[in-house]
Amino acid sequence: MSENSDPHAAPSAKYVYDFTEGNKDLKHLLGGKGANLAEMTNLGLPVPPGFTITTEACNIYLDTGSEPAALRDEVSAHLDALEERMGKRLGRAEDPLLVSVRSGAKFSMPGMMDTVLNVGLSDASVAGLAAQAGDERFAWDSYRRLIQMFGRTVLGVDGEHFEEALEEAKRAKGAATDVELAVADLKKLVTRFKEIVSAETGRDFPQDPRAQMDLAIRSVFESWNTDRAKLYRRQERIPGDLGTAVTICSMVFGNLGPDSGTGVAFTRDPASGHQGVYGDYLQNAQGEDVVAGIRNTVALADLETVDKKSYDELLSIMATLETHYRDLCDIEFTIERGRLWMLQTRVGKRTAGAAFRIATQLVDQGLIDEAEALQRVTGAQLAQLMFPRFDDHTERELLGRGIAASPGAAVGKAVFDSYTAIKWSRSGEKVILVRRETNPDDLDGMIAAEAILTSRGGKTSHAAVVARGMGKTCVCGAEELEVDTKARRLTVGSTVIEEGDVLSIDGSTGKVYLGEVPVVPSPVVEYFEGRMHAGAEEADELVGAVHRMMAYADRRRRLRVRANADNAEDALRARRFGAQGIGLCRTEHMFLGERRAMVEKLILADTDEEREQALGELLPLQKKDFTELFEAMDGLPVTVRLLDPPLHEFLPDITELSVRVALAEARKDHNENDLRLLQAVHKLHEQNPMLGLRGVRLGLVIPGLFAMQVRAIAEASAARVDAKGDPRAEIMIPLVGTVQELEIVRDEAEGVIAEVERATGTRLKLALGTMIELPRAALTAGQIAEAAEFFSFGTNDLTQTVWGFSRDDVEASFFTAYLEKGIFGVSPFETIDRDGVGALVRSAAEAGRATRPGLKLGVCGEHGGDPESVHFFHEVGLDYVSCSPFRIPVARLEAGRAAAAGHDGSDSR
Repeated sequence: MSENSDPHAAPSAKYVYDFTEGNKDLKHLLGGKGANLAEMTNLGLPVPPGFTITTEACNIYLDTGSEPAALRDEVSAHLDALEERMGKRLGRAEDPLLVSVRSGAKFSMPGMMDTVLNVGLSDASVAGLAAQAGDERFAWDSYRRLIQMFGRTVLGVDGEHFEEALEEAKRAKGAATDVELAVADLKKLVTRFKEIVSAETGRDFPQDPRAQMDLAIRSVFESWNTDRAKLYRRQERIPGDLGTAVTICSMVFGNLGPDSGTGVAFTRDPASGHQGVYGDYLQNAQGEDVVAGIRNTVALADLETVDKKSYDELLSIMATLETHYRDLCDIEFTIERGRLWMLQTRVGKRTAGAAFRIATQLVDQGLIDEAEALQRVTGAQLAQLMFPRFDDHTERELLGRGIAASPGAAVGKAVFDSYTAIKWSRSGEKVILVRRETNPDDLDGMIAAEAILTSRGGKTSHAAVVARGMGKTCVCGAEELEVDTKARRLTVGSTVIEEGDVLSIDGSTGKVYLGEVPVVPSPVVEYFEGRMHAGAEEADELVGAVHRMMAYADRRRRLRVRANADNAEDALRARRFGAQGIGLCRTEHMFLGERRAMVEKLILADTDEEREQALGELLPLQKKDFTELFEAMDGLPVTVRLLDPPLHEFLPDITELSVRVALAEARKDHNENDLRLLQAVHKLHEQNPMLGLRGVRLGLVIPGLFAMQVRAIAEASAARVDAKGDPRAEIMIPLVGTVQELEIVRDEAEGVIAEVERATGTRLKLALGTMIELPRAALTAGQIAEAAEFFSFGTNDLTQTVWGFSRDDVEASFFTAYLEKGIFGVSPFETIDRDGVGALVRSAAEAGRATRPGLKLGVCGEHGGDPESVHFFHEVGLDYVSCSPFRIPVARLEAGRAAAAGHDGSDSR
């Protein structure tokens, strides 16, 4: 069921809302733009009158191919009221009313859907607009804009045709910008634009103003399902069934001369989070000129010298909105002959660093509390802050400098179109997408690139806004860089950068360098690793903000966070990052390198004597491994998974061995050991090793294997106790599918532990549990809990077995197609599949605790470090998540965010 069918939504019989009727809480129905225009209207701010068509109407249109029956009459009634209020009529030859038709979804999707301005202009009304404004040039400029925008977005004409005609007109006039075109030039351009529409579509540009509006409304509806919109939703994980609202707003004009203009403002710097006056302003322009980046803007602060009255009023409104929304606000405005109008506001997208700074600033200002602050940052943003940055002490060749639009340090080969960016990226190349300015059609190339570099635009251009939303490094408006996309080169003075040449982009300073600049660790990583001097978090503003947010999260979270670590070095690093134990020690990783031959010898042993000899060689090595691990994690739990390799990982490659034997036979140089080995490998060869002799099955088939590992754990624990330590080992039996398997191994393990206790005189506290990684184990969790003191959900294998996927194969073969077709919103190996795998986790947790109320529950698959999955594990009521050391801060933060969101997880306990 669509989110727009929410029981709290307005009745579906009403499809149109006046700006005076809605509020900011109706985003699901009016979209972000419509809801916030209504909110600003309610606040008494200067908003041009208008109305909004709901997302419900959009979804009906998309589902059925036609608008709701009542929609046309509702639009007509609201249009009549708007005309009455404005004293003008849509498209009338004298004193015409013009409107904008704009998209607006619940979640911001900048530039992804359609907008049409100046709707209502025609051959009949352009003279009336000129008389109304007292400016003939303005009227014809507005008309050419309508045909260009309408032709491109509504009629599907390639925008390049209009751009080429505009460039041709400027060349003929000797003009550098469109502002220099005179009335006669614009009249010719209108004629040329109409010819383009007729030639490309086979029909004339529509002269009926109501037909223009109706076609524009349908175009906005349909733009919800364009390829670029769907791609953006997949990237940002926005549901595909929300639909878009359509706002119809009376036009106000920023292109009426030097006392008019348009701009975008932020209540704080979206790149750094610092308070101040941030934004872009463009005189004698309409709003699309700013975000399109086709003309370079001036800083918002310059508006004070151009129009101080409007500037002061704008700053007052910005303060009102930030206090009202209690967050950074992104504002679009127009000044029409000295009168300020508010066209849009929304909670602004920001960089990761800005998010942390702003959250702590708002706490200090008393606008939000700690719980709300945690909702203003994400684990994904924290991960971005842990990326490396350029080394300040390295020599480098500066190419140019632009606007620092989205921070980060990125190195890659220059490419000049999205197709090449995607192609090279898929071949393993790191690329920098270089454009004069980006547009929504560049989205897939922006996703593929390491960074975006443009020669035009500012902090509010398409490239900047989208890059910040994706956490992608971006430098905009580097005017000294001459970008020639056709010749596929970038020129700076006498320096020419060809496609494939390496560039380095610093999104924090706006600097662009030739060649590869070395990177150094992030100060945030140095902070987590304890490599900053005492009190450094106070001196470094960003680190200080991260420090405070982590403290908020640690105070609130219920989930504990452990590490996946297989040696003392990783364990110590994890502990510095805040790990509260080890949730997964993969003992098979201890048998790589030189020890691999010992395991091979064990597996291929023919006699008890050979097997005992192999186990005897492994025991002291294993004991040393565990002694070091328990020392590194003293006082914290360490979950040791007994050997769980697919068998082929410890056997010679059957093809290589067969060739070796065949060549030896051809030379009549027989090697009895190779022949014996080949026979054994043939005997043990498996078609699907991931579902073969591994885990508990290996422990049951090879006598003494698990007993050796349990003995090593027990003896290492006893040695640690003797050294006045506090070992807290937990022994985990892998790949259990039935309680009988677990009972057999448990009985053997308890016997070994008792022997070690008698021999050392030390009482050991070793918990015995299992990994739930097979659907049958999850479905029989109640039975398995009778023999287990803890469960650890192995969601990697559980995802493979639930879906019937082999991770090693499917991600490369068809996952891309599944993501593109919308079958997956995100890979189920990246974020847990709540409906399938998640349902098994939930039911197994409930069944296990029904049998054993004190059952400890954790997760040790890759999902343990995924932000969205952490929230699910909190809701289900698990005790801990375990992840790689570098994901521990992310998991800590997300666990705190989950608790602050109000889910206590008690429902499943």
